[in-house]
Amino acid sequence: MKPVDKEQVDKLLEEFSGLEEVEAIALGGSRAGEHFDEKSDYDIYVYQTSPIEEKVRRNILGKYCDYMEIGNRYWECEDDCTLKNGVDIEVLYRNLDDLKESIANVVEEYQASNGYTTCLWDNLLKCKILYDEYGRLERMKRRFTVPYPDKLRRNIVTRNWNLLLETMPAYTHQIEKAILRGDKVSILHRKTAFLESYFDILFALNRLTHPGEKRLMEFCMKNCSELPANFEENLNRLFDDLYGHTERVNEDLQTIALELKKILKLRNSLIFT
Repeated sequence: MKPVDKEQVDKLLEEFSGLEEVEAIALGGSRAGEHFDEKSDYDIYVYQTSPIEEKVRRNILGKYCDYMEIGNRYWECEDDCTLKNGVDIEVLYRNLDDLKESIANVVEEYQASNGYTTCLWDNLLKCKILYDEYGRLERMKRRFTVPYPDKLRRNIVTRNWNLLLETMPAYTHQIEKAILRGDKVSILHRKTAFLESYFDILFALNRLTHPGEKRLMEFCMKNCSELPANFEENLNRLFDDLYGHTERVNEDLQTIALELKKILKLRNSLIFT
């Protein structure tokens, strides 16, 4: 990014840091690391003690953005905008106490979810702190910079494996019924849930925090020391069959799950003996 463009972003963040309601600001996504280019989006996390009025946010962002969607709440409270240089910026508004509780439930209480279990933990560990008035965000980051808990690993694998194949509501069973009904929407929906649990298991198995939704196959092949046999080949076959041979989808998923089971069985500390 050109220096003048970075100056504008810095000024935008300086204005937010001057608000009474803001106690910390962090940069996430690719721009928090080393692998980004001038077109990479900005993911900004604003930690507030109380809600910032929309008109205040609009006034700040309007100085630096050509396009703004203020107050989107499809997932979290966020403002989605495009900077004057054409780069998108997403400003998410969070509360530090809520974040601390959510991550503690995972890292210290070992609570597993149906996919994406460690995403918030990953987000905290990898974020770049830009402003931290009382040092609370930095202390939180230090608190949760710990080795991957074995109990959390087991809980993630157990919960999500059961959803892949083992229980009555397992995704493979649901998809089998959807195939018999010819319900393509249901097939796609349950396939996505299957993959969410599948990747959650892979990251837990490799003691990696979950990086989010993007480029998961590429991330796994680069960072996971343990992967099922024919990992990429089996996933690509699934994707091809989804749009040409839906009758094969459940067989593809069974193959993916059984290849995963082979490496899980090698880990007596997990769910198989």
